[in-house]
Order: sequence, then structure tokens, then C-alpha cells
Amino acid sequence: MGRALREVVYVDGARTPFGRAGPKGVFWRTRADDMAVKVVREVLRRNPQLPPERIGDVALAATAQVGDQGLTLGRDVALLAGLPQTVPGYAVDRMCAGALTAVTTVAGEIALGACDVALAGGVEHMGHHPMGDDVDFNPRFVAERLIDESAATMGATAENLHDRFPHLTREDADRYAVRSQQKAASAWENGIMRETIVPMSVFTDDGWRIAERDEFLRPDTTMEGLATLKTPFRAGGRVTAGNSAGLTDGATACILASEEAAAELGLEARMRLVSFAYAGVEPEVMGIGPIPATEKALAQAGLTLDDIGLIELNEPFAVQVLTWCDGLGVASEDERLNSYGGAIACGHPLAATGVRLLAQLAYGFRERPDVRYGLTGLCIGLGMGAAVVWENLHAE
Repeated sequence: MGRALREVVYVDGARTPFGRAGPKGVFWRTRADDMAVKVVREVLRRNPQLPPERIGDVALAATAQVGDQGLTLGRDVALLAGLPQTVPGYAVDRMCAGALTAVTTVAGEIALGACDVALAGGVEHMGHHPMGDDVDFNPRFVAERLIDESAATMGATAENLHDRFPHLTREDADRYAVRSQQKAASAWENGIMRETIVPMSVFTDDGWRIAERDEFLRPDTTMEGLATLKTPFRAGGRVTAGNSAGLTDGATACILASEEAAAELGLEARMRLVSFAYAGVEPEVMGIGPIPATEKALAQAGLTLDDIGLIELNEPFAVQVLTWCDGLGVASEDERLNSYGGAIACGHPLAATGVRLLAQLAYGFRERPDVRYGLTGLCIGLGMGAAVVWENLHAE
């Protein structure tokens, strides 16, 4: 017997500051799962009207599901955060789209009536678990030419994008990176980031301190300074540390609910999930993945990019954003795009990033009641892309 699907709404989301991966980073002596516990507790603290026992599932993502971000991460963190033992949880892995996949997966549970409320998010401690560490790539990938060898190195795939789109120059990428840093600096100055970030007490070599600010912020970035940086992925290349996101530690979490449950519990529904899509592309140019994903998500919603008033697109590399803009006919200076800066300025803790995008879009929706629809999207390792269309429930 058929049944009607329920509308799914985004209620609230939070993240830790994003720290520099490695011994010099603020989270070096902090466990990954404790970072996730912090943001789960924060979204519950902000929404005290939500009884913890009403949470029907907890989905948390990590790309490296080992060590302190191993086990069944959602269940692990739910128990550590003090949720009732009756609340189940699970782990998700879709690399950079981990948190976004956690969101769309629990959205399916809610839409089908399996639960009313769920938590979704992600964590990545790239200092404890460097990208590709403990991964045994099947030799058939290269031996049988299933993928190009460069697909295993994200920076190399960014250089491949420059090859594929030669009109997108290093200067274009550097110029975009400067704007990202400037927009992020403005967002911090105006208090925008402090609404989405929860400070966290951490132990460091210098004793206890408060982690409260992203460590990759460089508001004084200039074109002249970026021009001096080396190209580590290729001699004479175009991808540098300045026009890429740094290796980062961080965690995110958000609350999703059915429209009915949000109203019943007095939770503020900020965004409605309209459509979402994932797409596969050539692994060695994984950065183009958000292009077909965006096209699929918009087609499902019956919308065009002209209907989209705000866009939060991940920035693992400036050229990836420029490629998306080029493929979809959007100017890289479009005011709709990454209004508060992006990963080039704040960092990209892989599986955690998706919910950062949602939290910033929700903030933008509140500030822009004239905007009805927004989009979140990112590229994914091994040749994929993701896009989600949201409706502003503050729209006038």
C-alpha cells in the first residue's frame, strides 16, 4: 500500500572552528569523536524543546573511518553525547560529501516516516588521519586503466582541471582565492560566523585554551603574495596552497525533522529540502562533478539557476569553483556565490564540510527573505559531485 512522503526541514546546525591539521594545529591533542560530541551537544543545547528521546537516528560521516573516528560513528557519538540508549546511529562515507550524504540519507528516513527527527553531520581529523592513510588502493585501478593515476591525488586532479579548461588561469584562481579570504574576513568581523561556530576547550602543548576561530583565515592575502607560492603538485603548475583549502580538522552536526514534527515540538524550520542529486564523472577531473549534480537537482525541482538566489559551493580548489561557474554560465564574481567565503579561507575537513555549507545557507536565508531558493554543492573524490536545492522558509 502506498503512502505519502513527508516534507523534510532543516532546523539548526553548528560546527567547530576548523583547525590546521598536524602537530601545530589547535585540535592535535583532541579526539575526533569528542569534536563531534561537542557539536551534537551544541545543536541540542540551542534547541531545548527537542526531547532527546525523539531523535530517531544519528548519521555521522568520516572519510577515514579508523582510530578515533572509527567504530559506528553515529552510535559512538550519540552515546558519548549523552543521548538515550534507545537512539540508534550509523556511519557514512562519501568522502567530501560525507555530511551532505548523511543529511540526504536521514532525510529519506524522515520522508518515509521511519523517524520524525534525526541528527546528521561529519567529522574529519586530518591531523590524526591524513588523506589516503591506511588505504590499500586496488592495483587494478591503474593496471587496467580504470582510472588515471592522478585521480588518487586531489591536487593533481585540480591541475587536470586547469589542463581541461586552459582559459582558467592561475591568476584567475588566485583572484578568486583573494575574494574568498576577504569575504570570510568580513563575515567574521560582522559576527556571522559566531552564529554557526561553537567554541571548544582543547588541550595543547601550552595547556588548555579555547578554540574559537578558523586557523586558515588570511585576511591580508594579496595577489602579489599568492604569485610567489610554489606549485607542489606539478612543476610550473597552477595549484598552490594559497588557492586551495588547507588540510583541516573539524566537525559539524545539524537537526533535520519532518515539517509536522518541527511544528509539534516548536522547532524553527529554516529550510525545506526540495531536491538532491549525486553524479559520477571521470575520477581524474573530479572537480567537474558538481556540474551534472547541479543540473540533475535543478531538473528534479523544476527550477533553473536563475531561480537560485544563494549558492554555497565548496572550495577545495579555486579552479574547481571556476570550473562549475564556467560549466553553468555563472560569473565567478556573482554575488549569490559563497557570500561568506569558503573552504579556501576556513578549511575543508572532508566529510564534515557539507553541514558547514547548510549552516551558512540557512544564515543567508534568514538575512535575505527576498530569496526563495538556494543550493549547496561540492565535488567528491574518485569522480563524483553532489547538489541539494533548499527552499527558504523565511521567504516573503
